Amino acid sequence: NIMQPNQIPPIPFKNPYFSIDVECVATGHDHNSRAVAQVSLVNQYEQAILNLYVKPDKPVVSYLTPLTGITKELLEQYGIPLEEAVKALKANLPTNSILVGQSIGQDVTWLGLKEGVDFAGLQDLAGLYRVWNPQFKSWSVFGQDQVAKVLLQWGSDPAGHNALMDAIKSIRLFNHYHLLRSQGEGPWQQAQQALLTAEPSPSFAKRNPVFEGVCMGNRRQCSCGAPFFS
Repeated sequence: NIMQPNQIPPIPFKNPYFSIDVECVATGHDHNSRAVAQVSLVNQYEQAILNLYVKPDKPVVSYLTPLTGITKELLEQYGIPLEEAVKALKANLPTNSILVGQSIGQDVTWLGLKEGVDFAGLQDLAGLYRVWNPQFKSWSVFGQDQVAKVLLQWGSDPAGHNALMDAIKSIRLFNHYHLLRSQGEGPWQQAQQALLTAEPSPSFAKRNPVFEGVCMGNRRQCSCGAPFFS
């Protein structure tokens, strides 16, 4: 359901905001060999503005389908060059917009977007929803699916990940965060406690350190020796 303007919680800026989500396929066997295969753009009302499939210009080693929802057939039928997808994205993205998402900086890097040129700023959900863990005296950071599951009761999609649904999820979580913060400390503290005490779901990379011969970049189980950049 598309949100109406009167359903949007108080946001601490007047800029329009959007979520961008990118799904990648593997073009090599190490965890850095990836190419953009799907780009989705969703506005602050959860409306899908763009959902584009991209045909990589390198041979695909694995479509990582359980993780991405991408298949060879999808890209062969609907795939367009990355340059074309980025051009369409920029045409639909106001330059004063704020981009929202889980580790959104990585999506921006994949697409070659520049802050102050293509958009005005970033809001990373990983930072907004981080929680101080007194037991370990450090910040706990949660994956988007875990936060949505605990706070929104958002179940997992049996069809796997999809950039469009992930972008909608990002916008809903961003709006939910500001709704919680507008209600005083009580609801936010309850949400933090719920995140800390919930049983975490293992990530795809943890369950599959190597998938179809491709290293998935789990730091503790990395087998390819490629560097980590974050």
